[in-house]
Amino acid sequence: MPNTYTMAVVYLILSMLSYQMSASFAKQLMEQLDALSVTLLRMFFASLIVCVMFRSWKVIPQLKKLPWSSLLIYSLSLGLMNTLFYFSLGKLPQGIAVGLEFLGPLGLAFLSIKKTSDAFWIILTVIGLVLMVPWAHLDHLHFSFFGAACSLGAGLFWAFYIYYGQRVIQLNIGMHALSIALVLSTAFLIPISVLQHSPVFTHPEFWLHGIMIAVLATAIPYSLDLLALKHLSSVSYGTLSSLSPVLAAFSGFIFLQEILSLTQWFSLFLIMFAAIGITLSEKNS
Repeated sequence: MPNTYTMAVVYLILSMLSYQMSASFAKQLMEQLDALSVTLLRMFFASLIVCVMFRSWKVIPQLKKLPWSSLLIYSLSLGLMNTLFYFSLGKLPQGIAVGLEFLGPLGLAFLSIKKTSDAFWIILTVIGLVLMVPWAHLDHLHFSFFGAACSLGAGLFWAFYIYYGQRVIQLNIGMHALSIALVLSTAFLIPISVLQHSPVFTHPEFWLHGIMIAVLATAIPYSLDLLALKHLSSVSYGTLSSLSPVLAAFSGFIFLQEILSLTQWFSLFLIMFAAIGITLSEKNS
């Protein structure tokens, strides 16, 4: 039977696969809706699905006893991470948006390193991420610095999501923590969306898309994330997440016909090599 660490790695990889497929579908939907509306669709349906899936109404009697500081930061991080990422996704190729976002968990991994070998794998990841950005052709490719800023902001809140996710999982409320975070994030986005006259709740033709994205982007990956965070360190989680740009590039190529250069593909394989290295290092320590 696979050990707990191996299963945690499997959970994380499945989480990233599901998330990157959903990002491609979300980007297609952005041809009809703005990024905030797509985010709200995803968060709204995800909160319903997760609450029903885990029967989270059972946790209501415990709400007054919970240490809300970590839970609120976890919820805020989840909401801002998703909102900023979708803004960046509308401006950048999927692989580049995810690559820049990944600097958040990578920074957290840097702060958590304990061995020289860990530093080597993280530096290798940084080289791969630098090679991903087409520095010599930014003007020609209409590179969006606003999109890049949103992606970096999403990465910052991704780091908070990892850090406080490890705290929240210790609250002994299980997956209900995810339900609470999704409901709070959705409640924050709804009034903003109403002020912007978003059509998401008045045009049912978008709802099926929202449900599909919610399942692939939230219900599946965030549940798997919480399972993975039980057994992965910040270093391991942060560097393993470097597979996200690789999977994002493949997803963008398959679903969106986004073409990457040979240098960018080489950078993706460097990142993948570093992720494998940190996995073996952590497992054998």
